[in-house]
Amino acid sequence: YGKTEVALRAAFKSVSDGMQVGVLVPTTVLAQQHYATFSERLSPFPVKVEVLSRFRTAKEQQGVIEGLKDGSVDIVIGTHRLLQKDVHFKNLGLAVVDEEQRFGVSHKERLKRLRQQVDVLTLSATPIPRTLNMALAGIRDLSTMESAPEARLPVKTFVSEYSEDVIKEAILREMERGGQVFYLHNRVRTIHQAAGDILKLVPNARVMVGHGQMPESDLEDVMVNFANHEADVMVCTTIIESGLDMPNVNTLIVERADRFGLAQLYQLRGRVGRGEHRAYTYLLAPRGRRTTEAAEHRLQAILEASELGAGFRIAMRDLEIRGAGNILGANQSGHIQEVGLDLYTQLLNQAVKELEEASGKQATGEPLIADLPRVELPLNARIPEDYVDHLPTRLAVYQRLAKMTDRDDVPEIREELQDRFGPLPEEVENLLTLADLRAMAAAVGIESITRGSEAINLALRTPVGGARVLLQRALGPNVQVGNSQMQMPLRRLGDEWLSRLTRMLERFWVFQENLKALAGGIPAE
Repeated sequence: YGKTEVALRAAFKSVSDGMQVGVLVPTTVLAQQHYATFSERLSPFPVKVEVLSRFRTAKEQQGVIEGLKDGSVDIVIGTHRLLQKDVHFKNLGLAVVDEEQRFGVSHKERLKRLRQQVDVLTLSATPIPRTLNMALAGIRDLSTMESAPEARLPVKTFVSEYSEDVIKEAILREMERGGQVFYLHNRVRTIHQAAGDILKLVPNARVMVGHGQMPESDLEDVMVNFANHEADVMVCTTIIESGLDMPNVNTLIVERADRFGLAQLYQLRGRVGRGEHRAYTYLLAPRGRRTTEAAEHRLQAILEASELGAGFRIAMRDLEIRGAGNILGANQSGHIQEVGLDLYTQLLNQAVKELEEASGKQATGEPLIADLPRVELPLNARIPEDYVDHLPTRLAVYQRLAKMTDRDDVPEIREELQDRFGPLPEEVENLLTLADLRAMAAAVGIESITRGSEAINLALRTPVGGARVLLQRALGPNVQVGNSQMQMPLRRLGDEWLSRLTRMLERFWVFQENLKALAGGIPAE
């Protein structure tokens, strides 16, 4: 059982309650496959299933559209054709988006707008960064399928330079055990030439060609014939990427694997190994040509994530590399540049919490990043590219520092960075200093530390009240203590303002500990 089974059962439940279901899929081939699966499984029940794609004639499409409008069609499986303005549902209750990483925000929102109150179920082995971020933040519910189907084996993955010997050996091995091969050549212009090269390498192989620019009837015939084992090798484009289920295809060869994205490589690899036999994937990079650093990292990641169910880990890595995108806009990836990750995540957590409280719903889970103080000081604090050149590693360090709440973690992180990357440059030392200051500020109840033109301003979370005079005495003349904020005039601090700020926060912490001890009747150490 996989994601399709979950969608099928959800659809059946909705139809049983008198609602219609729309299933949105990215390709015509996948639409046909789902149509066959849904029709077969629901045949004992009075449920009408239809498909809306370019495989259907204009007259057939019009019949389906009228059936949706008058309610005679219960479940429709469609490609982007389902999103066009002439499609109207009588009583849409559930929208299923399969392989949601293949759709833009506007596509998914259009399906939801077909009816105001509609439940949306999105299915993906590798959720797009924006969707995953929304799930982690609590804006959307998330369910993960941890267990693989019974007797399913992990796909063995190999990365190598392009080699005719490797291709020939892989095809012959698969043919010997009665299996079939996908050979991915993602250029329509030269795909027939690639098929001819395969025939020269393996003359006794039966070779077919399939790509998205073929006429609908021809493509449908190719897919049906290949599924019926009328060919050994299908030379194809990425039209096979989305959800195809052909258990007899257990070898995948990908030309120019360096050109594909991380999630795309994972999806392609998922097209093989869907039966009980061991499957093999060969990712071929161009011979004698240097691939980009990003491509090398992608190939390394897909090689490492070879166990069953690694899609979620791949998606998390994708989120780190590409950023979370824009929740209120159409960008599905990209880093938060204007406000920074800290503030963005705090604002997001706060908004989710307010919405949950307003609806009477219990807050779910822990916030992504603790509600830490805002620290804005004129320090060049960053991790230079020439110190840590690998982007995901830099992001991981930033993320770790952003979540840090304990000062004791700073020496540990400093030691780890020195061990891995060598002596720390000034910018990294400044970054650790800011993280240390923020952890100290959080411990003493400071909301923000900002430096103005004349003073360093510290805003307090709670007013000091009657302890103001005692606190002023404890912190000394360099600090002006108010009821809900403190100031440190820069003319008194001089060039040593940073070290004096640190010492002041330490004195403030000792003062609070003494107050707690007095309140509890225990003498402070």
